[in-house]
Amino acid sequence: MAVRLVFMDLDDTFVSPDKTITADNLRALDLAHERGVGVVPCTGRSAAGIPDELASHPSVRYAVCAGGAVIYDLRANEVLRELAIDKDLMLDLYGAVRDLPVTFDVLADGVVRTPRDRWPLLDRIAVSEPTRQQVKSVRVPYDGTVEELVSGAGSVGRVNIFYLTEKDRKAVWDAVDARPALCRSSSLPCNVEVTRADATKGTALLWLCERLGVSPEDTVAFGDSTNDVPMLLVAGDGVAMANACPECLAAADHVTASCSESGVARYLENLFLA
Repeated sequence: MAVRLVFMDLDDTFVSPDKTITADNLRALDLAHERGVGVVPCTGRSAAGIPDELASHPSVRYAVCAGGAVIYDLRANEVLRELAIDKDLMLDLYGAVRDLPVTFDVLADGVVRTPRDRWPLLDRIAVSEPTRQQVKSVRVPYDGTVEELVSGAGSVGRVNIFYLTEKDRKAVWDAVDARPALCRSSSLPCNVEVTRADATKGTALLWLCERLGVSPEDTVAFGDSTNDVPMLLVAGDGVAMANACPECLAAADHVTASCSESGVARYLENLFLA
């Protein structure tokens, strides 16, 4: 397999549960660069949330953010493609969940904003403390209503909703599913990420490959969550982490070691050095 691009999820794939990047994974970036292989971070985060040691690495130029809704050229500091959610549709969704004890985190114009009255819920969600701190670090409390936030935004690429109970999860998922122009995926058991139906990591992979003149068959993709499944399905080689969810494992061509065991590095080393 002649690999030209590596697409990889961040949290619990390339980034360990403690939100650090292992030395082995960083060396794998060097190995990719030496072989002329580009590395593309694919994440639900905004571009500002990509770790500096990754964003500044010479193997990395492009990034897929907001779960596939936004594609950046990191070197040029330029948005190459953005699939924005219709504002009226997003407010319609908010109206369906506004009375639930959930967050409504809006990624607009490169910044994730959480209404301040819902900010305390971030201290109650069922995540590890490193994850909680990372979640907070890439969000800004917003003093105003969701309606004001949306109307003042240039474009909205993604909405993230954290919930506390199974009952609320079902209510939120049902609300999203009732709107066919939206799609949902998750990167944590207590959240749902909402984008336009055509904005997935898979469609982003295909778009960037076409722009760069790379066949999808010449790509490898790594992931662990349901939002990674479309990407694993369209890549030439879809690789799930050992810690991946069942849906991700089922979609993968291969399985590598867990994120804590530098599974991305192990797989790429075997691939590049074989």
